[in-house]
Amino acid sequence: MVPRLRPPGAFVVVGLTVATFLAASSAPSPLYPAYEDTFDLTASSVTLVFAVYVLALLATLLVAGRVSDHVGRRPVLATALLVEAGSLVAFLLADGVLVLTLARVVQGVATGIAMGVMGAYLLDLQRYGTEHGALVNSVAPVAGLAVGGVLAGTLAEYAPAPLRLVYLVLLAAVLLLLLAVATLPETAARRPGALAAMRPVVAVPRRARPAFVGAVPVFASTWALGGLMLSVSGSVLASQLGVTNHALSGLVIAAFTGAGALASLLGRGLSSPTLTRSGLGALVAGLGAFVAALVLSSLDVLVLAVTVAGVGFGIAFLGALRSLTALAEPHERSALMSAVYMVSYVAFAVPALVAGALVGEVGLHATALGYAAVVGTVAATALVVDLVRARRAPDGPPEPAVSALGCPGVGR
Repeated sequence: MVPRLRPPGAFVVVGLTVATFLAASSAPSPLYPAYEDTFDLTASSVTLVFAVYVLALLATLLVAGRVSDHVGRRPVLATALLVEAGSLVAFLLADGVLVLTLARVVQGVATGIAMGVMGAYLLDLQRYGTEHGALVNSVAPVAGLAVGGVLAGTLAEYAPAPLRLVYLVLLAAVLLLLLAVATLPETAARRPGALAAMRPVVAVPRRARPAFVGAVPVFASTWALGGLMLSVSGSVLASQLGVTNHALSGLVIAAFTGAGALASLLGRGLSSPTLTRSGLGALVAGLGAFVAALVLSSLDVLVLAVTVAGVGFGIAFLGALRSLTALAEPHERSALMSAVYMVSYVAFAVPALVAGALVGEVGLHATALGYAAVVGTVAATALVVDLVRARRAPDGPPEPAVSALGCPGVGR
């Protein structure tokens, strides 16, 4: 019999798994300019390759997002890691846009299987009376995005096999995590209804619905900004600012996601409403600086812009997510996290698809400016609406987090 990790160790393993999935998802971003040269891709093709990943993720999340509430967390997470390994093998074999697109689709399926179960697993394993699950659900994705961007960019610039080596490293990490998952404790009891749970539906627990509706503009604006950074930042650096260094491209992505992760860690003691409002304000300011960077063709201003916007991304998402996670019972957590990521990834993908279609018509410069303006408007509107709601109904004390069984002593 395989020995099981205690909850604190299992919590770390799941958190690392979240970061690894997101690192793998961001690894292609600094490589897009190289893919354009090697495979003779257009900017629209690059955006399509980015977007099919998210569309595959969304379709899978609709079908598989609630399954772990019925069959258990561990088998679903193991399946996701196996599929992710397959996608990384496809990246290693990619010799053109067709295989590259296929690799992204398979990666989207893997991440779609994983996102709902990983979020629920972290909430199950968190120490009773804490909000560590919500914190890691917010920090680990953006930290993973940062690591993936830096790793891919650095290896592409300074190591051999620039379009292959990063995927080999990630494949090794995924296989190690697959072994570690075998040691995780199971936190979700098997119960009937797994096939019914695979019907495409977004299920939000009844008592969480008002808060979820209020959080939708926050999720939409933060992740639409993430889509902007990951889909066009490399091309913007190359074509608008003359920066062709892959490592620098990865560092710009890391400035965005790393600032978000660090801000979430430093701001975790603040209330959820304070985090959300401060984050939205920083997001708007960062987008304003991003527009200025494009107009001035300034790399320094761009780095400042993505850093400030990253702070906004991290703490706004954490505040909105933390306000929701205490409102779900243990058997509802997978469904709630799937709904959160469904909204987030729709916002992540759809603007990028539209941007890809517009690049050929109006150019990358105008497209990036318009994208930033739209996301900034959504964020500013969300901030104003939240402030108006707060004046009408002052925030009450935060609800306590619940452990896997809703009682002390579980998930220590």
